[in-house]
Amino acid sequence: MEKEFASIIEQLGEDVSRPGLVDTPKRAAKAMKFLTRGYQQSLDEVINGAMFPTENSEMVIVKDIELYSMCEHHMLPFIGKCHVGYIPNGQVIGLSKIARIVDMYARRLQIQENMTKEVADAIMQATGAAGVGVVIEAKHMCMMMRGIEKQNSSMKTSMMLGIFRSNQATRTEFLSLIR
Repeated sequence: MEKEFASIIEQLGEDVSRPGLVDTPKRAAKAMKFLTRGYQQSLDEVINGAMFPTENSEMVIVKDIELYSMCEHHMLPFIGKCHVGYIPNGQVIGLSKIARIVDMYARRLQIQENMTKEVADAIMQATGAAGVGVVIEAKHMCMMMRGIEKQNSSMKTSMMLGIFRSNQATRTEFLSLIR
């Protein structure tokens, strides 16, 4: 990967041997591996057995989970927050695991629409919940730094599964609690 970054820098018209750029290919490769570390993770590894029995059947919400991802179209960052709600069906997942699931999918080349669905599907699969709701709000550098160059635009996506999709009252409760 270092060689590829060196080639990109040279194709930009820069001298990869100048002092400020000598170690840039190595640093860029290391950064890219970090930014896409979600490819090295699986749902089972992330959850690591942190499932706990419960009699609670009321909504559980974790909101404002910050996320950093990279769009698969331009490899530019998008930055935002994710809100996750679910209704337990006999078990709950460890609190930090929800944020770790968001990170696992965010740390892949991604579009926000797909990431929203992936997070919802993963929470549903892991918990066997009666329903799951996920909302992601993000600002996309591919829209801010290039192309249309709109600095104040943001994107919101949602995915509702189970009772969050079939029951309007459940959906409304979730959406009002994350505001």
